Amino acid sequence: MNYSKKIFCQPLLWVIALFLISSGCQPKTEEQATAENRETDTESKLEPLTTENVVEVLTSYEKEHADSLVLISTRHGDIKLRLYSETPLHRANFVRLTKAGFYDQGEFYRVVKGFAVQGGDSDTRTMKNGAYKIPQEFNPKYIHKRGALAMARYGDERNPEKESSSHNFYIVQGEPKTVQELRAFEAKHNMKYTPQQIKLYTTIGGEPSLDQEYTVFGEVIEGMDVVDKISEEQVDGQNWPHTIVPHKIKTINQ
Repeated sequence: MNYSKKIFCQPLLWVIALFLISSGCQPKTEEQATAENRETDTESKLEPLTTENVVEVLTSYEKEHADSLVLISTRHGDIKLRLYSETPLHRANFVRLTKAGFYDQGEFYRVVKGFAVQGGDSDTRTMKNGAYKIPQEFNPKYIHKRGALAMARYGDERNPEKESSSHNFYIVQGEPKTVQELRAFEAKHNMKYTPQQIKLYTTIGGEPSLDQEYTVFGEVIEGMDVVDKISEEQVDGQNWPHTIVPHKIKTINQ
């Protein structure tokens, strides 16, 4: 599969700490992506969004769709997630893509055992959602604990405001951290963890290196064992599974 065509990169720390330099993740310009979208708009159930209208459309959509529970189905089983109301643009975007069937053409395409699994994209997708990014919605309440759901984004040079990808998401695995490590991340990110957050990071684990870098907008409430199974997939040198892991996503009753 030719993942060099992907628009959005994996989380930046993957590039630096785990992939070093990934030649397979070269972002396209918005102009290139928009041109490709025009060619296939007739195949899409979605009205493609743009940088200019994304906030207006998602704000309006969020008022009409208060869905907060979603189910990701894979060949390894189901993952149930709760989306946060305090990140309304990200929640609305995820629900909008889900209801349109966009994520039913996606897969978990990048896997780093002990770190995270990333999904949302596929080279075989025919639906297009437009060339846009989502304004970041950082919230100190929501950290990259084990089971956190967050959106990937462009790297810093191309995206100083740390806006999120339109569709690529990841679920955190992570490992337990020491209090000393957490203090270092507090200083780096100019933040302060609560006692409860410190307990989470030192017991169940997570990836504090990503806090205040990527928007966390939900969490796994059932099915972390499925995330762990996905993380066991055999991968190539760029952490792409040898056997694809397709996913289907739907909203479920509250």
